[in-house]
Amino acid sequence: MERNQFAGFVLIALLLVGYLTYNQYEQKKLEDFKKAEAAKNPKKAPQGKDSTAVAAAAAATQAAIPDSVKKLMPPAFNGTSQVVTLENSKVSVQFNTKGAFPVAASLKEYTTYGKKALYLFNGNNNHLTAILPTDNGRSTETLFFTPEVKNDGKGGQSIDFAADMGGGKKVELIYSLPANDYMMQCNVVLTGMTAQELKLNWLTNAVHTEKDINNERLNTQVYYRFKDGDNDYFTVRTGEDKSHESSSATHWVGFRKQYFSTVLISEDGFTHMSTKASMKAEDTTNVAFNQAELMLPLKATGNGTASGAMKWYMGPNDYRTLKAYNMGLDEMVPLGTGIFAFVKYINRGILIPIFYMLSGFISNYAIIIILMTIFIRLILSFFTYKSYLSSAKMRVLKPELDELRAKFGEDQQKMSMEQMKMYRTAGVNPLGGCLPMLFQIPILLSLYNMFPSFIEFRQRGFLWAEDLSTYDSIASWTTNIPFLSSVYGNHISLFTLLMTASSLFLAIYNRNMTPQDPNNPMMKYMPYVFPVILMGWFNKMAAALTFYYTFSNLLSIAQQFIIQKYFIDEKAIHAQIQENRTKGPTTSKWQQRLEEMQKLQAEKAKQPKGGKK
Repeated sequence: MERNQFAGFVLIALLLVGYLTYNQYEQKKLEDFKKAEAAKNPKKAPQGKDSTAVAAAAAATQAAIPDSVKKLMPPAFNGTSQVVTLENSKVSVQFNTKGAFPVAASLKEYTTYGKKALYLFNGNNNHLTAILPTDNGRSTETLFFTPEVKNDGKGGQSIDFAADMGGGKKVELIYSLPANDYMMQCNVVLTGMTAQELKLNWLTNAVHTEKDINNERLNTQVYYRFKDGDNDYFTVRTGEDKSHESSSATHWVGFRKQYFSTVLISEDGFTHMSTKASMKAEDTTNVAFNQAELMLPLKATGNGTASGAMKWYMGPNDYRTLKAYNMGLDEMVPLGTGIFAFVKYINRGILIPIFYMLSGFISNYAIIIILMTIFIRLILSFFTYKSYLSSAKMRVLKPELDELRAKFGEDQQKMSMEQMKMYRTAGVNPLGGCLPMLFQIPILLSLYNMFPSFIEFRQRGFLWAEDLSTYDSIASWTTNIPFLSSVYGNHISLFTLLMTASSLFLAIYNRNMTPQDPNNPMMKYMPYVFPVILMGWFNKMAAALTFYYTFSNLLSIAQQFIIQKYFIDEKAIHAQIQENRTKGPTTSKWQQRLEEMQKLQAEKAKQPKGGKK
């Protein structure tokens, strides 16, 4: 070896020894610094408890580390924050390399009511972080990740975020977004850290996107579904925190706005779930806030690694899209809840298939509403005819009813018994006009739930209504009018006015065609009062719904006119009643029970107050 080569070798060795010595000194200095910080905070929360405080403490500790020390730390503790985008044809998701979590998600095929880019969430207050089983519960939001973006060649992308923590410890957060899909895959891989589950903190601020933020808030819920197939939800309300906690295996947790949702899904089931949501009335940018803590199960994959898998849905509350995932996400489209939960089966089994069949070749959704209304009326025409036929029989018997009232005066017991006797001999069912109409109520309730929930009506116009998914405002004001503003609102919906006017006209028409009971004057005015009361409620409803009710009323008027004009002959009905009387009375079981009850009431009325005859 030449002298110069030997001198160079010695110099390199001295430099290496010097670097190692200095590095050991700085590492000891760092350890002493950590111990000093730990001594100042002896009650720091352990992993799995008060993770927000743990993350804040870890961030404060890192911020206090001198720059000279940071340079010697592993890459995960020394980096710069950047924004990286993952996207396909439907979704664009922005990530912060510090923490490797999404800070914004926009949907490319949708815009806000104001025609701006639609964000489900946006801003650094949105995050998904993991509490690692190291450093007394270190949060991933304190780590700097190195991203590697890959294209799958089919329109999809993936990003592999890696954070080298040194000492053989490494965290990988891998996100992949297939082409033409709203479902993002999320995988967590831990190396050099042992754990059977990983605690996740998920915070979402839902951005205001629709015409009326109050309507958005009325339709904001947190949904959750368990691995056993059971599901539930709670509605978020202004001024109060709503929460739920469960140790049952939770399949998914979703934060739903009126027409869009974000959902975290674990095929193995989150072993623990707690969620809390709130609203701030003064906030005009965000609809609501949701914070969830989830325990993600991990599987050992060998070589000192453990991994957990999730899916993250970021997209519209489109019934077909959600149902196609086959995991119960379509439950987030409210088609019937509470005591009217049964109507969702009518929607799913009848009305929704009809709607999608028509939308397959008709692009105008108002025409679809018209065709659905006509179809429903045709299906119910038999019951409608029966109802009008019963009303015609009652009109024919009205003169005889008037004679009974004049004969028995105020003796209601005797009047009722004679009235039932007359109905029985004439072969008339007094409830014949009511029962057929009851079959229409489930349809009305089904559409009441379906139309405001279907995103297909969103930003679809008809006539003066620019958006069928919200109210059609022809006039509005900002001044708060006591009682009126709270009940009716600060706008006028023309379809609601037309719905009310047509309902009143239909009530007047029916009143003229139906005999009235003079002993029950309240029933005389109820058909007129009810539409006016509902006007305040429907003034805030989707134009698709109020248009349906308006057209349905007009169709009912036309249908009733045609039936009365061309299908009901009161002379023939009178002749049939007389023929029934010659044949003798036929008593139904219902009439028999009713008469027995009336006889018992009459006998009790004759008894003295002491109960003895």
